[in-house]
Amino acid sequence: MKPTRKYLSLFGATALLLVIFTLWVPHGRFLTPTNLIDLAQQISVNAILAFGLTLVIVIGGIDLSVGAVVALAGVVCVEALGRGGQFWGVAAGLAAATLLGAINGLFVARTRMPPFIITLATMLIARGVSLGFNEGRPLPIGEQNEFLLALGNARLVGLVPVPVVVMLLVFLLAGVLLHRTRFGQHLFAIGGNREAARFTGIAIARHEIVVYSLCGLCAGLAGLIHASQLYSAEPASGQGFELNAIAAVVVGGTSFSGGIGAMPGTMLGAIIIGILDKGLNQAGVHFSLQYIVKGAVIIAAVWLDVRQRKH
Repeated sequence: MKPTRKYLSLFGATALLLVIFTLWVPHGRFLTPTNLIDLAQQISVNAILAFGLTLVIVIGGIDLSVGAVVALAGVVCVEALGRGGQFWGVAAGLAAATLLGAINGLFVARTRMPPFIITLATMLIARGVSLGFNEGRPLPIGEQNEFLLALGNARLVGLVPVPVVVMLLVFLLAGVLLHRTRFGQHLFAIGGNREAARFTGIAIARHEIVVYSLCGLCAGLAGLIHASQLYSAEPASGQGFELNAIAAVVVGGTSFSGGIGAMPGTMLGAIIIGILDKGLNQAGVHFSLQYIVKGAVIIAAVWLDVRQRKH
């Protein structure tokens, strides 16, 4: 499918969902300005995770650890707040997440073990480390940490949530990296044909380490925003976040086979998943059925990808 047709289909799906939930949600609450702003803020964490995962999936990889990294970044950040202030807390949270991403990349690049297995293992390790802080109890963020609390709750000019601004900045940076740099061209080449990329002189191992590190960094940033929104770092938070992020990437048109993907598509995928989550919830659909709907959406998206590759 050509990019223009793909984006038109995603825009069409978004518009259709908006119409459906506008009619379905009682009292016309879905399309109110307050609800839409809340929806945008809710989408931001998943979108930031999805941008990092897009880079990984474009090279034919996968990272299942991002949900656990969300929790890890939060608890490391809050734990460090009391030792060195907000700057060191934020830096420590992001550094821990990036380090775990780099470890993922190093194992993928050097051992040639399946990324699924490596990141499944690091997901469990990150979750265990997170639960080890404060015996698994939440770590509250004190009111004096104004910058960290503003990261997830403040609004610019009293209207635009800061998480949405951060999401848009990450979207622009990731989009430029993937679509406007030689590094991005190399990622598509690796995902499209790894052996051909190696013969052309592309340093595949180095690119894998960088990509997984960037994915970890995005998960860390999402983790800080999520902790800020909760006013505490929850060691058990982030469960299932990786599934929503992967769903956004796949729905947005990035191929699990690698070599095909785009940040605008991922953004639209995150919006579609966010509308589904919020719309089904506000419509009173049982949570079990919500999982079924999202699963069906993922199957449909992958099926379309397989069909397009065959053609």
